[in-house]
Amino acid sequence: MNDLTPPLILEIDSDALVSNWRALGRQVTGATIGAAVKADAYGVGAHEVVSRLSKAGCADFFVAHWSEALALKGTIVTSQISVLNGTTGNDLAAIRALGAVPVLNTPGQVGDWKASGGGRCHVMIDSGINRLGIGPEQVGGNLLDGLEIDILLSHLASADEDVAQNATQLSVFSEIADVTNAKRRSLANSAGIMLGNDYHFDLCRPGISLYGGIARPEMRGFIRQVVFPKAQILQVRTLPAGATVGYNATHICGRETRVATAAIGYADGYFRGFSGKGFCHFEAKELPIIGRVSMDLVTIDANAARNLQEGDYVDIEFDLAASAKTSGMSQYELLTGIGLRSQRSWR
Repeated sequence: MNDLTPPLILEIDSDALVSNWRALGRQVTGATIGAAVKADAYGVGAHEVVSRLSKAGCADFFVAHWSEALALKGTIVTSQISVLNGTTGNDLAAIRALGAVPVLNTPGQVGDWKASGGGRCHVMIDSGINRLGIGPEQVGGNLLDGLEIDILLSHLASADEDVAQNATQLSVFSEIADVTNAKRRSLANSAGIMLGNDYHFDLCRPGISLYGGIARPEMRGFIRQVVFPKAQILQVRTLPAGATVGYNATHICGRETRVATAAIGYADGYFRGFSGKGFCHFEAKELPIIGRVSMDLVTIDANAARNLQEGDYVDIEFDLAASAKTSGMSQYELLTGIGLRSQRSWR
């Protein structure tokens, strides 16, 4: 069964991944660069990403769930893995046995960690995103006393925009960081790196831009595309002018049209927002997606590629920033969805 031809391949550029990590590092002075590898490294493949970035010198990796940390056991030393979603009391024994480091997000998690013996941990401060973390009003008293805090973290809500909230969050985080005993401080995500040195502290935690996402316009020119989907052509037919294509007949052929059907659809993360807007390439020819994207299939106007045949592969255009604009989806949604049924091929 392993010899079956994959209908959808994700070609992943190792050099581009490492280049992006290093390029982000060149934007900072005095801080190190970690890597967010949650959600299976944003759909790219956590084991492969961590292996490559670790060899390049990355020493701090961030996941969301403990199952993600467990899946990386053996890839790197588990003490290099931080688990962003924190702890639950019932799992503390297993958490300690694994050896990854919890990010404590609530006073309850802090209390449980202390009661179970303490030790190295990280603490998330909610500086204004109001999503997850210990609020500034909760830090007072002796809540954090006695904790062996390695990294004090917070998360920027609007770093991709030039808004006053960024400076407000910086101020809140800085004030709390100044009165804790944390060894390291970390605030900036991919976009936050581009806000300047004040936001860098000791450690930055990029995610989307490692994988080719343009978190802020200043990144154009040094962030490279990492993920390149290729879909197999299942059928090629010639339809007469006036024929309709796809669900609800949203496309009407204005001329005789050579229509190719490719094995990719919204179940693969190629969403309906690309209907009639996306495009692919075959031998340098740009071919538009016509009709609606369906669950497993897209239809393509192949008039410009007369030599395209059943069994060939087309390159699906997947520049993240451009694809987000085309589809109306965020770069994050596109990237984490595109690998759902694909076979990854690292190059």
